[in-house]
Amino acid sequence: MQKCVRLTFAHQRLPFSDCVWPNRAKTTQHGSRMEAQFTFQKFALSNATQFKTMAETIPATMKALVKTKPTASYELVEIPVPVPGDGELLIKVERVSICGSDINLYTWNEVGQAIATLPFTPGHECVGKVVKVGPNCGEIGVGTRIGVENHYYCGNCYQCTHDLPHICKSMGQFGHGKQTVHGGCSQYTIVPARYAYVLKTNLTSQQACLLEPFGVAQHAIEEVECKDDTLLVIGCGPIGLLTVAVGRAMGAKTIIAADVIPAKLELAKTMGADHVINSKDEDMLAAVMKITNSDGAGCIVEASGSPYMVNTCFTFLRKGGRILLVGLPKQPLHVENVLHNVIFKSLTLKTIHGRKIFHTWEESERLISQGLVDISPIVSHDIPMSKFEDAFSTLLKAEGCKILMDPQA
Repeated sequence: MQKCVRLTFAHQRLPFSDCVWPNRAKTTQHGSRMEAQFTFQKFALSNATQFKTMAETIPATMKALVKTKPTASYELVEIPVPVPGDGELLIKVERVSICGSDINLYTWNEVGQAIATLPFTPGHECVGKVVKVGPNCGEIGVGTRIGVENHYYCGNCYQCTHDLPHICKSMGQFGHGKQTVHGGCSQYTIVPARYAYVLKTNLTSQQACLLEPFGVAQHAIEEVECKDDTLLVIGCGPIGLLTVAVGRAMGAKTIIAADVIPAKLELAKTMGADHVINSKDEDMLAAVMKITNSDGAGCIVEASGSPYMVNTCFTFLRKGGRILLVGLPKQPLHVENVLHNVIFKSLTLKTIHGRKIFHTWEESERLISQGLVDISPIVSHDIPMSKFEDAFSTLLKAEGCKILMDPQA
C-alpha cells in the first residue's frame, strides 16, 4: 500500500495551503454571450438554495497527490485543507478521472514539462460538492455540485472579450500548476467560482466527472457538423469513443471508427459505430472508399494524434468535406499530394481546444441526463485514489480505458 506522509509547504514558492488566485477581474464585455452564460446559471443552481444553511464538518488535513520535484510519479501526502479566498469555493471531490495528458505529467516527459509548472496537484477532470464559500461567489451555496472548467481564462484578453475564453491568451490551468497549485486529485480542492459549472441535473459522480472530456467530443461534433453525413473517427481512446457516441446522438448518418486495437474497436461498436476498421491489418483507404461508395467520408474527427494518421486523413475525405483535429501529434506534419488531397478538395480544416464556456457543458449535461449518450461502457476502473500507482501502471501498459479515482475512499 502506498505510504501517506504528512508534508507542509511553507517553504514552497506557491504553498498548497495558501494559494490565492491572481486577477479575479470580472469580464467587462457587457452583452456578450459569456455574460449571458453566467447569468444563465443563476436560475439553475441544482437546488443549491436548500443547502445554504447545511454545514459539513471539514477536517484540518486531507490526502492529496502532489508533484513537487521534476521526477516521475506523484507523492500521496497529507496537507492542510485549503481555505477559500475571495471569489473561491472549497470543493469536496467526489471523483477525478485520468486524462491522456495526465500520463505525461505522471512520467514528467518533455510534453509534461511543457504543459505543467511545479508544484501542483494533478487532476483536471473532476466533480465535487461545495462545502465552504468565500466572499463574492454569487449565488453558489454550500451543497451545490459542480464540475470544473479547467481552462482558467483571464477575462481581459482579445479572446476573452470576443466570446473565446476557452482559448484565453493568458490561460491558467487547474491540475497543471498553471496559475494555481490545485487539482482534483485531492479530497478537497479550491476552485474560483467563475470556473465552476453548476450541475443542473442529478448526474452520478461518474457521469458528472466525465463532463469535461465529454465536452471535448461534443465540441468536436458540433464544429464538424456531421448531421445526416458520414462521420469517420480516427482513434478510439476515450475522446474518440465519446465522439462516436455524440456523433450518433447528434444525427450522423453513418459512423466509421478506426483504431489498431481490437478491444477498442469493439467498444466503438458499443458506443454507436456502424463500421470499424483495424488500420493495422486493413487497407484503410480502400475500406473507407468501399463503405462510402468511393466518395470518402464527409466528416473526419482525427482523435489519435498519430502523425501518420494526421498526415493521411486528408485522403479519406470527400471533396468539400470537413476535418477536425482533436488529437495531439508530437511530430511535424507532412501532407502528401497537397494539390489533390487538400487544395482541390476545397475542404474545411478545423481544430478545437477545450470546451465553449459554458455552452458545451450545458449541451453535454443535456445529452447525458436525457439518456441520449451512455458513457458507462468506457469506464474501465473506478478505484480509490490511494491506488493511483496501479491506475497509471494500467494506462502505461495500454490497458483499460477511462479510469476514475475516488479521493474519499
